[in-house]
Amino acid sequence: MRNTFFWILFLFILPLQAQQKLPSLQKQGSATQLVVDGKPFLVIGGELGNSSASSIEDIERIFPKLQRMGLNTVLVPAYWDLTEPTEGTFDFTLTDKVIQQARANDLKVVFLWFGAWKNSMSCYAPLWFKKDYKKYPRAYTKAGKPLEIASSFSENVFQADSKAFSEWMKHIASIDKEGTVIMVQIENEIGMLEDARDYSKEADKLFNAPVPPLFIDYLEKNKKQLHPEMLAKWESRGFKKQGTWQEVFGADVYTDEIFMAWSYAQYVERMAKIARSIHNVPLYVNAAMNSRGRKPGEYPSAGPLAHLIDVWHYGAPSIDFLAPDLYDKGFVDWVAKYKLPNNPLFIPEIRLEDNDGVRAFYVFGEHDAIGFCPFSIENGSDKADSPLVQSYGKLKELMPLLTKYQGKGMMNGLLFDGENRERILACDDLEITCRHYFTLPWDARARNGSVWAEGGGILLRLAPNEYIVAGSGIVLEFRKKGEGKVKGSQALGEDGFVSVGGKAQKQENTWQGGLRAGIGSVDEVSVNEDGSLKYIRRLNGDQDHQGRHVRIPVGEFSILHVKLYEYK
Repeated sequence: MRNTFFWILFLFILPLQAQQKLPSLQKQGSATQLVVDGKPFLVIGGELGNSSASSIEDIERIFPKLQRMGLNTVLVPAYWDLTEPTEGTFDFTLTDKVIQQARANDLKVVFLWFGAWKNSMSCYAPLWFKKDYKKYPRAYTKAGKPLEIASSFSENVFQADSKAFSEWMKHIASIDKEGTVIMVQIENEIGMLEDARDYSKEADKLFNAPVPPLFIDYLEKNKKQLHPEMLAKWESRGFKKQGTWQEVFGADVYTDEIFMAWSYAQYVERMAKIARSIHNVPLYVNAAMNSRGRKPGEYPSAGPLAHLIDVWHYGAPSIDFLAPDLYDKGFVDWVAKYKLPNNPLFIPEIRLEDNDGVRAFYVFGEHDAIGFCPFSIENGSDKADSPLVQSYGKLKELMPLLTKYQGKGMMNGLLFDGENRERILACDDLEITCRHYFTLPWDARARNGSVWAEGGGILLRLAPNEYIVAGSGIVLEFRKKGEGKVKGSQALGEDGFVSVGGKAQKQENTWQGGLRAGIGSVDEVSVNEDGSLKYIRRLNGDQDHQGRHVRIPVGEFSILHVKLYEYK
């Protein structure tokens, strides 16, 4: 009888244990954290090129390289056309190979469902779907031209897409008891091109119908939190509470975009509900940016863009966050648009380049990011001294500290280039001046016409007068906010001596008192898995400019433990 009891208990606990392994999201202060295997987790990752997971041989070749590059996560397309090449017949060979190779190379997986839409187009829909355009209709331009874009207003389109997605999710749920798959992206860069909205008959019918009352109610209840662009659009029409889309929001392409976003979001919500009912892992959608002065339709209109976040939150509440794909200039401004109180920052795609190493430090330090993933990652270098490999190695070390302090207001991210060279931070009673490393006088690259590589990092306050400084290409100076000033000053050279032949102009120098901040010690450290620090070496003398600053050169990535002291 006793053995029977324990056997029944074991059978009961076993599915609970499997369920507990599912990744999830949790709040910590102002941050949203991804929890994997029971612990907060940062996605230090990369996304494969579109066709790089379409053969077993490529997957087997690429995944060991990703491990050597220091990734802990890889974002991988799952292709509808190869998953359901014949209607009703499913092939999960590639999905199985991805999961097997991920486990063999100590990687987690974020799958990207390339279903009805990829970069607006329906290029990954199976041929049997594309050929039957009467059953699976296309979106139309205002001029009546059919597009290579399936219509989101077609129930047949949804049923075909969602059936394949459902079978694929069931397969993942059945084979991934270890929790290798940690998130799923639904579709890819949804959006209308050529025109801001679909002009099919069904779309026109709904466009000229009243705005759903529940959406108006949502706007009314969340009026104080609406995105400024949405608020201004609605306000321009007097905050109307009923009417057609044009009557409520005005007659322009931006109203067309709002309407189209409502349709896409509702479609995605239905897909998300299917996913949650089968395998409840975090879900997101990604967006191609509305950049370079383009209007809706010139960029993929109605995607999960920041200015449409209210439409997407209303239409797709089961989606956890909207994520930006970043290929344009203005990185700092773009990421700020997506780190919002109601939207954590996750970067599933960014152009693969050397500056990504310091940009990853910036978003984890400044925006409590969930993850950072350069695109076409398999084309990056796996050499130990490459910027991304160095960066990822240090970030993986730092993860226990970063996840401990996320959302608590203890961290800042730093990012500098040839134009943006300085940032001054206030912390406790300190003024911390942070600059690009090339602002120091002794590196020839600062003045020989070279383009300044970006410098960036993380400043983490562990305790009063105790900091972690990590990254590359940065220099920090610490001073008390009330520290007195000297009337009159002398220009000093790189050695700290008066710069012009040792001769100083006579000036009346008067110290005005107050405590000063001094650098007590700067130690290069590594971080253990439990977050404790392991001493590597003391940096003093020339390495901290005789106690004047803390620095990490361009091209080198380090973690420094800094202790300050006071004197007068």
